[in-house]
Amino acid sequence: MKTRFLFPNWFRYLGLACFLLHLPVMLLFNQYHDMESKAPGLFNGPHVFFIFTTLMVTVGLFFFAFSKEKIEDEQIMQLRRDSLQWAVYFNYVVLISTLVFTEHMEMGHILMLNMWTLLLFFIFRFQWCIIRNNWLANRAH
Repeated sequence: MKTRFLFPNWFRYLGLACFLLHLPVMLLFNQYHDMESKAPGLFNGPHVFFIFTTLMVTVGLFFFAFSKEKIEDEQIMQLRRDSLQWAVYFNYVVLISTLVFTEHMEMGHILMLNMWTLLLFFIFRFQWCIIRNNWLANRAH
């Protein structure tokens, strides 16, 4: 994976802020508004809020996943490639499983799960591989 297609390292913190900011915003909105109330029209308050928070989480995960590490060497690029491949495999297993084994789940929920599963699994596996390699390198010394 060419590093020219990655965001600068500081995007990681922007992405983490977007992802973490989503949680208190969602809790506060749910406390003061009834999400189940349906006002007429497509762009009512709860729907716009849903779109905003979904985009906030997605963009935050995207920025975090595809920002450069402080030291971006060949080993990190290999770990990134392997993690991305594992994430795509895992994502399609989850997608196929949810399509086959769910009956009344809304398609929107399946697509949202599918959209975030790829990024989350990639982030967790990539970070775990980096931590494991650092631990093994420190242990060898």
